[in-house]
Amino acid sequence: MISLAAIGFGYCARHLLAEDRAAFGRVIGTSRDVDRLSTFPPDVEAFAFNGRTLGDGLAAALGEVQILLASAPPDDRGDPILCCAAETLAGGRLRQVIYLTTLGVYGNHDGAWVDEATPPRAGSGRLERRLKAEADWQAFGRAHGVRVAVLRLAGIYGPGRNALVQLRAGEARRIDKPGQVFNRIHVDDIVCTIRAAIAHRYDGIINVTDDLPAPPGDPIAYAAELLGMEPPPAIPFHEAAREMSTMALSFWSGNKRVGNARLKEELGVTLRHPTYREGLSALYAAGE
Repeated sequence: MISLAAIGFGYCARHLLAEDRAAFGRVIGTSRDVDRLSTFPPDVEAFAFNGRTLGDGLAAALGEVQILLASAPPDDRGDPILCCAAETLAGGRLRQVIYLTTLGVYGNHDGAWVDEATPPRAGSGRLERRLKAEADWQAFGRAHGVRVAVLRLAGIYGPGRNALVQLRAGEARRIDKPGQVFNRIHVDDIVCTIRAAIAHRYDGIINVTDDLPAPPGDPIAYAAELLGMEPPPAIPFHEAAREMSTMALSFWSGNKRVGNARLKEELGVTLRHPTYREGLSALYAAGE
């Protein structure tokens, strides 16, 4: 059976295993937060990893891993597990890396279409670190004969993390920034992409996104319609921006439409939720 390590065991890894646990034998997961280790599924070996040093148990486990799912954010040194465990991974059984990164690396294109051939415009230190981590993983793969799939993810939604949940909790904000569009992706379709990347032993960069870049308020309005609620009033961006963090402002500065042809043509992925409408309708029907 295939062994899997999820570095930064989070939302996507949990949904991957919930859907397809039988595809993997041994599974290990890591977290910086020691308290979160007790929340891991019982059939996942949990290890604390602070991003700086490997414990003996984690180092030994990584030497046996065949598939590495890496999603922990890079720091000033680069990707934390690559910085700490490159020799261990290179000398072990690793054959495939799935690196989860972000569409944010493309930067701002004033609403124009971009794809994997578009040169990135990171525009911030955080996104420059992401680009460096992507490049470092690809260089590691070339040096050691390991396939590296760099999956650039759109804004993630799914069970427990969506506009329906925000509206029910009274936390939804409908921010109006004329001309702004975002891509999104349901976690189900991220799981399909990870599975396809493993099956194809994919090596390269893939945009993981839906078919419909749309204004930020549209999913909230659609979710309100599903719930029979009035959508919250629109807030002008210049007002909302006063309370935004630097990271949030960076996110809102990236205006682009991201194409997903490679996802469909090279990985053969058929999106379960091609737009936010199908995704939110499915979540509403499931009570999620």
